[in-house]
Amino acid sequence: MLEAALLSLAGLVGLAIGGELLVRGAVGIAEKLGVSTLFTGLVIVGFATSMPEMVASVQASLAGSPEIAWGNIIGSNLANSLLILGASALVMPIALRGTGRRDAVAALAATVLLWGLALSGVGARWVGAVLLALIVVYIVWRYRHPSAGAAEAEEDVAGATPGNVWIAVGLFIAGLAVLVIGGDALVRGAIALATIFRVPETVIGLTVVAVGTSLPELAASIAAAVRGNSGLAIGNVLGSNIYNILLIGGATMTIAPFALPASLAGVQMALLTATAFGLLLLLWFARSITRWLGAALIAAFAANVVLVFA
Repeated sequence: MLEAALLSLAGLVGLAIGGELLVRGAVGIAEKLGVSTLFTGLVIVGFATSMPEMVASVQASLAGSPEIAWGNIIGSNLANSLLILGASALVMPIALRGTGRRDAVAALAATVLLWGLALSGVGARWVGAVLLALIVVYIVWRYRHPSAGAAEAEEDVAGATPGNVWIAVGLFIAGLAVLVIGGDALVRGAIALATIFRVPETVIGLTVVAVGTSLPELAASIAAAVRGNSGLAIGNVLGSNIYNILLIGGATMTIAPFALPASLAGVQMALLTATAFGLLLLLWFARSITRWLGAALIAAFAANVVLVFA
């Protein structure tokens, strides 16, 4: 048991470190190549920060554990909307200035689509290809119709990039390598823990793996909230949710075409859809996410964790 726990912990640490290195390297390369800051923030950073979830889900599918793969995707989105947004608001209330409304609609649409896939029991490479095509459509749409929040996010990220292109390339390669190693360790450790404690792999995916792969988003959103950058805090959550479903879900199903486990099609997908709809209403009609609401979001996440284990 100790070995499995240490393996999982080492995997989590590897994903956190690898994700940070990969983001810094990717943004540094983009800047040195003269890519626009908008494209950097929207595509490069969005893709790089989703790599921990990507690596964990793909490796879990290849290991024959679709429960962990898809549990990670659904659990990460729940962690983003409840735990990460709640923790950010608890640290500093988040002012809502119309930021993220269009992305909230896109996130809800992607969530409904995922629920439909879960209920249908369809698992095929063409489904993965459709999801990947949709993320391309989303990227093109957001590139052509930027928002103020995107610009804020780009400015924050740009300040922490390496000055030399070869250092940036080195960070990118090192980050990717650490991610792959960390993801493999986390998946193997999670499977071992599920076997030892006789806990369904779905539960491990929804909790341990999901929260672990969401640590980069947690750190970024809390830092943004402290600086009063509501656009980055909200955009980080919504963007990650969309990337998780379309990019990571698409890549996972394309590489290993397993259908979503039936155990995820009920309560968890219903909760995820309700959360996406609630976030949409919040962004359209509320003025801010207060500390009280942040505490309520965290409590909701904790209650779901208890429900999952129960």
